[in-house]
Amino acid sequence: MFYIFLDESGDLGFSERSSRWFIITIVLTNNHRIVEKCVKKVHRGLKKKYKKVGELHAYDSNPTTRKRVLRKLSEVSDLQIYCLILNKSKVYVDLRNQKSYLYNYTANILLDRLYNKKNFKNNDQVLICIDQRETNKFLKKNFEDYLTTGLSKRGNDGFKIRIKPSHTEKCLQAVDFISWAIFRKYELNDYEYYKIIKDKIIGESPLFP
Repeated sequence: MFYIFLDESGDLGFSERSSRWFIITIVLTNNHRIVEKCVKKVHRGLKKKYKKVGELHAYDSNPTTRKRVLRKLSEVSDLQIYCLILNKSKVYVDLRNQKSYLYNYTANILLDRLYNKKNFKNNDQVLICIDQRETNKFLKKNFEDYLTTGLSKRGNDGFKIRIKPSHTEKCLQAVDFISWAIFRKYELNDYEYYKIIKDKIIGESPLFP
């Protein structure tokens, strides 16, 4: 069984206050329990006043916590990272007002590129867990159907898609830290956190280069 966890960093806005980059990241592993334990261990080590928060977020964490999470994840032997880098200045004008479609399209391209790297075979069982961005049932269903259609076209019928809030899934919290670290590299030219997990990255490719 393969487990894929997907999250993103940055935003899909196009105003002056918006991020310049949008990063969508996949963590691929055979043993999601080990990834969960990494997050749980760091959470248990927090001071009491921080433990009240049941979910770890890279953006809200201090530098020490961020580094602890990333270092523990870098020690997981079978963990692999693949990400898609979107330079928003290159996004076509007609896509800028279709944020839901742009997100769906970007996630689908990322899965397609991961599939083309042949990390798993057509008959492998794959669980894809994605951080819930939308609470609108129609948009969630549309996103799930869009990815399902794309995966089916590739001949892979052994997959399941789960869209879950990150507070219910520790592995989504793990990919949040990883995606955040990669985002810092592009948005702020900050490599400090990226260096911790760079050896786990099997693909870091641009969209609309």
